[in-house]
Amino acid sequence: MDPWSRSDGTDGTDEDTTIRTADPGPAVAVSPHPHGPAGPATARTAVTPPDVVATAQDAGPTAPPTRPLITELRLSAFKSHRGATYPLGPLTLFAGPSGSGKSSALQAYGLLVRLGAGDPLERALAAVPGGAAACAPDRAAPDEQGRRGFRIGCTVDGPAGPVRLDVAVQTEPDLRIAGERLTGGGRTLFTTALTDPGRRTVQAAWHTAGPAPVTRAPLPDDRLGTALLPLRVAGTTAGQRLVLAAAEQILIALRSSFPCDPRPEAVRAFARAPAAAHQRPEAARLRPDCGNLAAVLERTGHECATRHALLVEAVRAGCSPQVKDVRAAAGVRAGGRGGGGGDGAAARAVLERGGALGALPVDWLGDGELRYLALALVLLTGPGVLAVDPVAEVLPARQVLTVVADGLDRCLDRRQSAALFELAVRMAARGHIRLLGTVTDAPAAERLPGIRVLHLGA
Repeated sequence: MDPWSRSDGTDGTDEDTTIRTADPGPAVAVSPHPHGPAGPATARTAVTPPDVVATAQDAGPTAPPTRPLITELRLSAFKSHRGATYPLGPLTLFAGPSGSGKSSALQAYGLLVRLGAGDPLERALAAVPGGAAACAPDRAAPDEQGRRGFRIGCTVDGPAGPVRLDVAVQTEPDLRIAGERLTGGGRTLFTTALTDPGRRTVQAAWHTAGPAPVTRAPLPDDRLGTALLPLRVAGTTAGQRLVLAAAEQILIALRSSFPCDPRPEAVRAFARAPAAAHQRPEAARLRPDCGNLAAVLERTGHECATRHALLVEAVRAGCSPQVKDVRAAAGVRAGGRGGGGGDGAAARAVLERGGALGALPVDWLGDGELRYLALALVLLTGPGVLAVDPVAEVLPARQVLTVVADGLDRCLDRRQSAALFELAVRMAARGHIRLLGTVTDAPAAERLPGIRVLHLGA
């Protein structure tokens, strides 16, 4: 029987929404490192594949979360992951050899983020390499009805307590969300199930605790039902308000995410762009590729002197100790000579080295230094500066931004990696920034307190 279904039928259906695989693979229980960060996530036992080893270092005691935080990522059946549960702390890094599943774990996380933002399933999956077909578990065989697919989920801790979201996606024969379950406080709050394959809807049921204990209604099968609940649930009963609180906690945590992959070629292309490109309103919000880094530096340099000083300090540690300032300047050439401004060149980010050395255009730096500078800028800013999907109805003080970076240490040397990890620890301690990423070289991160490293394929 489908582990999501209940014999009393309170989930609104007895339909089996399990996406089966030919070989589900073994699963063993391992606990997070005894010195891992305290909190609800580490109190649980993490169920992981036998080739996964989790290590962490002490981040010190933390208070119960007052802001929604994703504390667990579940990959029941997704690409090479089977029966895996990964605990997520303020700083979590996946490490392991190529092909161990580091990037696919972040792809599943990103898929949940896009679905939580209301994206249709097809569009959400388009961002995953290989699309929907590549997400089904390796060697997965269709069930007796010819269905294949994958299952992912997460746990969000916050004011409503731990809330779990689990989603089953059917990739064959038709792409659709075949089942969804939202649970909290030991109660099933919301479920969907595919009861009629001939219709493009699923049967939804949510907790009401009114004259009728459960409300049932059809929902589209190409969108996350949890994301639709604030529009469908009235909130007139205590049960409905519980459902809304759980759904909103999930959605706030998912939407508070910034996928970051600095592209040095994008920074260089932006530096050669016409000056008009810098005048667009969106130019002052840092894009995921960090190409408009110069425009953002022009803004942040004036907004917060303290954080700008921290950026300069970080650049000295990871680029050159001769750096005196990091700023934006129009038409600057090496040695501090002006470019004349006659060619309409846009403002360029520069490293001011002082004295005879003068200013060095950032776009002249190597890929490693450019990526390091961009990642440091991301960690030192927030939703008001980064091009994220803001949760407008929620105060910034109630949100924690999660920076998601696949290949965090790509192109960086050991010195730069260590400096970046130290900056991440420093910023995460303030409680408004979290980091989820992948690395190929974990020792530099493991030496610092507060960073959880999950080793895949060990």
